[in-house]
Amino acid sequence: MNGFEDWMDGMTEGQIALQYNLSCLADGELDEAAAARTLVTIENDDECRTFFEDIQRCARIHRDVMEPGRISTRIAMMAGELEAGQEGQQLNRRLATIFYQLGKAYVLSAVDFDRFKEHVFASAVPIAQTKTMGRGFVDGVLSGGRAGRGQQDWSEARHLFNGRLERIEEPMEKGVRLLEQVLEIESDHEEARIYLAFVHTYQGHALKAERLYREVFDSAMVLENRGHAAMQIGQLFSKEGDHRRAATYFRWVTLSGLAEREPKFWAAYFNLAIASLGMDRPQRSLLWFRDLLDRFPEHAAEAARLCMGSPTFRTSIESNPEFALAFEQWCPELLHAAANEGN
Repeated sequence: MNGFEDWMDGMTEGQIALQYNLSCLADGELDEAAAARTLVTIENDDECRTFFEDIQRCARIHRDVMEPGRISTRIAMMAGELEAGQEGQQLNRRLATIFYQLGKAYVLSAVDFDRFKEHVFASAVPIAQTKTMGRGFVDGVLSGGRAGRGQQDWSEARHLFNGRLERIEEPMEKGVRLLEQVLEIESDHEEARIYLAFVHTYQGHALKAERLYREVFDSAMVLENRGHAAMQIGQLFSKEGDHRRAATYFRWVTLSGLAEREPKFWAAYFNLAIASLGMDRPQRSLLWFRDLLDRFPEHAAEAARLCMGSPTFRTSIESNPEFALAFEQWCPELLHAAANEGN
């Protein structure tokens, strides 16, 4: 037998006829009635559908080989689609950034800044100017015919800038709405998730805040964001009196080297000192205080203020004379800083 006969060996006449019809259908050479019958067969038979798709792929390859210009055209079309997709991603990312900066600004305008200063390491953008910029950006995308290049609903974004945002009275609510919009555009936006968790903390929703912080801590690509999340999870556990679990997260910050790379995380050492007191380990607390002063002497005054504001620290000083004396001997800088603050 030759190759063609080998291929047909074992097939019934009906199967051979169907194969022939599928081949003709792929080439557009089947009459309307026969094409209809064959299409019904394809729809109801997975094996026939797979065979038909294989024939179509072979036919395309054959035409591409016979007409090299078709390959260039297809590559150009694919490149154009890729470029449009990349531009759509860039536009979406820019809109998410505008929403995030504006949402963050609204949130910070609604809270006591001093209470959140440890969370804010970049100044909030001016609200009015950012809204104007955002409105102009969205209008430019729509008028330029580029709105269809991404998944974002640009008309909805225009409505938000042009009125819906103004109908929300409370700045905090405006901020939350914008931060949620960020996550609809970029579900993995770490900073937006952190600020939403700040809002939950501020509003007393500790479980919601912890869930968001933990999502960032478990999945963040940016080490700093993991550090922020770890610090805040630790603070939540501290407020619950679970100093041991709190210390686990503060310790992660010190072990990761973040505090040395980014001195703004120096408070992890202070938090470990306080957590040690909460676990009734005064000697370990003194080591953490001393380590803090040796590594970050420029933060002595701020650490002293935090000591005076910590109920755990004040209780330890007042109830444990030995600890009070040892603290004076080990950390005189903190006492001097506290005295200077009081004068």
